[in-house]
Amino acid sequence: MPDSAIPHQPHTFALWREAQDTRVRTRLGGIYYLLAWLLSWLFSTAPSDMLLSGLLGTALFTLLLALRWLHRLPQEESDSCLRAWIDRHWSLILVTSLAWGLAHAWTLYSTQFEPSRLIATLSTVAFSTAMAFSFSMRKGRCILAMLFLYLPGLAALGLHWETQQALLITLAFYLSYLLLALSRSHREYQATLALEQELLYQRERFDQLSRTDNLTQLGNRLQFNTLFPVLVASAQRVGSPLSLVLLDIDFFKRINDEFGHALGDACLAAFAERMRATFRRDSDALLRLGGEEFAVLMVDTTLEQARELGEQFRQELSSHGLEVQGRHQPLTTSLGVGCFDSANDASSAAFFKRVDDALYRAKANGRDCLVLADLD
Repeated sequence: MPDSAIPHQPHTFALWREAQDTRVRTRLGGIYYLLAWLLSWLFSTAPSDMLLSGLLGTALFTLLLALRWLHRLPQEESDSCLRAWIDRHWSLILVTSLAWGLAHAWTLYSTQFEPSRLIATLSTVAFSTAMAFSFSMRKGRCILAMLFLYLPGLAALGLHWETQQALLITLAFYLSYLLLALSRSHREYQATLALEQELLYQRERFDQLSRTDNLTQLGNRLQFNTLFPVLVASAQRVGSPLSLVLLDIDFFKRINDEFGHALGDACLAAFAERMRATFRRDSDALLRLGGEEFAVLMVDTTLEQARELGEQFRQELSSHGLEVQGRHQPLTTSLGVGCFDSANDASSAAFFKRVDDALYRAKANGRDCLVLADLD
């Protein structure tokens, strides 16, 4: 499953993982409840004499099996939807456990099931063992399901204490072992879940760092190369405007040569802050493409809107410069601005080249100016 499909909020992720695990682990369980009932009934002394009850039991476990299979995970992966799905699915698990517990008790109580009592008892042991190790994510509910599986049978054995005390004590001891095993399994599940969340967080953090410019904290060239073609394809498909502003700091090499790279780096960081102050909409993607070249991707923004913001940025920078390391640093920038046009831009690369050509014309025209990308 791609990372984009995994919820990233810790609590939502925990519910999502629990729902996924519950769904996977419960799919086959219903089949074995049905098979256990069929074997217990068909190997009784006279299955034909219990035809009605046998068919009713078969219908019940078939229905519970079908309900498990039909209960699909929610499309919306919100906390409320996931919690509601988990609650409903656990209701099916608990009803199935109680139904089998009563069936087991019946096989132990009725003499008609004497040949198949071992089948029912071994099935109870198997179901409870699977419950303890497969559904430990909800410890309280799992304990309740195990009690539903065991207590009716133990009660039936208690009615025949004189002859069934050995089996009753053995099953009771095994139940106590399963409860201890469940506690350990629950802790292991929670530890695994915590580890998964930590790995997801670390992977997200690494991905964010790999797409962020360390100096300016803007998106880097990798993020631009990933995001730009996607936005262009979306604009082409939907028909909404997408504008691109390319900015290049004028004569930046002189700053590095005259004042050193430390001041140059401070200028780049201050330039990025000035960009944030002007291009401050949530939909604006601000990026450093490398060196002193920057870009702004502006979704749902016309060419004129992009030109106005770009020109506002240029004028403010030209008039006020930057305050860097306690000193005033004059600074100007050249800009190329364009809006995606499907008739002229056959691809994202063609769109970028058209705006990049405008930036080079701005630099050739004396810098500190904005040039709009040409349309053929």
